[in-house]
Amino acid sequence: MTKKVLVVDDDPIQRRLLDAHISRMGLQPIHCDGGRAALDVLAGPKAGDIAAIVLDLVMPDKSGSEVMAEMRRRRLEIPVVVQTAKDSVDTVVAAMRAGAFDFVVKPVAPDRLKETLKSAVRMFETGTHAARRPVSLERLSLPDPMASVVQVATKAARSAIPVLIGGETGVGKEWIARAIQAYGPRATRPFVTVNCGALPSDLAESILFGHAKGAFTDAGRDHVGKFREADGGTLLLDEVGELSPAVQVKLLRVLQEGTVDPVGGDRPVPVDVRILSATNRSLHEAVGRGSFRQDLYYRLNAFEIEVPPLRDRPAEIRMLAEQFLARFRESEPQSPARHLSGAAIDLLERFDWPGNIRQLENAVHRAVVLADSDVLQPMDFGPIVAMSEARRAGSDGPASEVPAGHTGNGLVTPAPPLMSRKTHPSPYGDLERGGAQSAVALHDSKGDMRRLEDIEADLIRLALVQYGGRMSEIARRLGIGRSTLYRKMREYDISAS
Repeated sequence: MTKKVLVVDDDPIQRRLLDAHISRMGLQPIHCDGGRAALDVLAGPKAGDIAAIVLDLVMPDKSGSEVMAEMRRRRLEIPVVVQTAKDSVDTVVAAMRAGAFDFVVKPVAPDRLKETLKSAVRMFETGTHAARRPVSLERLSLPDPMASVVQVATKAARSAIPVLIGGETGVGKEWIARAIQAYGPRATRPFVTVNCGALPSDLAESILFGHAKGAFTDAGRDHVGKFREADGGTLLLDEVGELSPAVQVKLLRVLQEGTVDPVGGDRPVPVDVRILSATNRSLHEAVGRGSFRQDLYYRLNAFEIEVPPLRDRPAEIRMLAEQFLARFRESEPQSPARHLSGAAIDLLERFDWPGNIRQLENAVHRAVVLADSDVLQPMDFGPIVAMSEARRAGSDGPASEVPAGHTGNGLVTPAPPLMSRKTHPSPYGDLERGGAQSAVALHDSKGDMRRLEDIEADLIRLALVQYGGRMSEIARRLGIGRSTLYRKMREYDISAS
């Protein structure tokens, strides 16, 4: 059954915008044009189906804060994501104090809304509503090597030991973290996620540890911070290796003493938090380079779980693809797609998935949207076919355009065919470190150099696939700002979905 999201906003244009974003996520939006209408829905028969709420703070009949206050009185435990037009500390703090799960700033960025709502829905399923969770981690029938990972996670769930979850982007590290929370003694307590790589350097300590009123400009009220939000529950520090040295020192103190020091506060505040960390980089190597504290590393790494990449888990690919297909059949009712052909499954199982589970999910979603029949065939997975052909072309010799030692990172859209450098040598030599060469076509079918903007567009498409549509990560990897990335995508008519 498709999960429903209640959208509460008096602006019809904003409602339509949110409707489009939420529908693309595979969720079903329900609209209300004001706070009173929202409370009526929450008192009606549809209330039990609502997994999250997107709530405007400023509305003429009843404000978002009043709606949340009434929800508290009614003991309605549905995660609320508030919208605010003012990107100020006071506005955000007021929303959090009123009971909001998270916030987004208008106009909302699609990737920000997607990540926030995904976390809210998961909170609804595995946090407060613990009774909805599956029977047991031990009874999940996963093939090796994930069966071994789940077995280790089961043991970790039974204790309060800090866990470090490693693995490539998109392999399912957050899923493991939420499973540990859901099957441990803190299952009904808060689960709070912090993307350490996205923390603004000047606000990182305030966001994590809180601040006192007047600690800095715009600090008009006390702010509890993520650690105190997670008090009694679990805090996931995603991309923990991105924390600055100053924040690492404070984090170490929290782990050692069980207290946080709010910015501008006059005394430490005790917290009881289960710490889970996730990283797609080697923290051990970061310690060797001096960019990560050794003592903090040992504190976080008391129990380590390494999630293998999808290319090492081929037995799961069919199961995952069929699960994604079942979900997208509901979210894309206009599509005739109902089944995967044997040839399509064979294609998916043979591909090495550099973007891991997120890339597989996006590939199935695209195929469902573009399908012309009830059975998906290899031709419905055009980008995967193109990358597979690029891989086979690269096996003809070491001068291939496909990067050596990491096939499958090549062409992601039906662009001009890759040209071997044996036929059309590039005057610029190798374009990637370690001697590997670019998987984006540099020449057209006649052997002439392609236009710079065409190559740039292909590179952005490649990054969208490899990093699962996460705009902040894509912009960082490409060395440009997010606003520049969005502008270029508009110029090149590239969709983020």
